[in-house]
Amino acid sequence: MMSDSPDKRSSEWRAILHIQARIAVLFVPVVASLLLIAALAGNDRKSVPDVDRTVTGSVR
Repeated sequence: MMSDSPDKRSSEWRAILHIQARIAVLFVPVVASLLLIAALAGNDRKSVPDVDRTVTGSVR
């Protein structure tokens, strides 16, 4: 009966939150690198028509 004391419950929740925080910290670099790759890919897409124009110009 004493195992359901509020102190033990709060410590269990704290442990769960600590684990979730550690997992979130592990994913921060992954998300940041994906955003960086997406930004670089977006910049590359803008320059693609310029490359296509030069290719079509050389074909003419």
